[in-house]
Amino acid sequence: MMVDHQNIYLILSALLFVIGAAGAITRRNAIIVFMCIEIMLGAVNLVFLTFSRANQSVEGTFMVLFIMAVAAAEAAVGLAIFILMYRKAGSIDVDRFNIMKW
Repeated sequence: MMVDHQNIYLILSALLFVIGAAGAITRRNAIIVFMCIEIMLGAVNLVFLTFSRANQSVEGTFMVLFIMAVAAAEAAVGLAIFILMYRKAGSIDVDRFNIMKW
């Protein structure tokens, strides 16, 4: 039986996305939630590259580059926010982030 590599990549991407979504929903540590969101972005990038290669087009590759740029900016801003929150609250627990309320 011949295994299609495209299906393997799509199954891997779906598995990574589900793991990332479950971690983002269930965890309370902000850095763990942040890493789970990055896993989800990686899964989306894998889907874009898989379909880009299957269709012999470059649009998926350009989308991956755009998503990577957004993820890099998100990482810089997100980690800066986490440092400020740790300085204010003494913790990066998501439940203690109520200091941003009015």
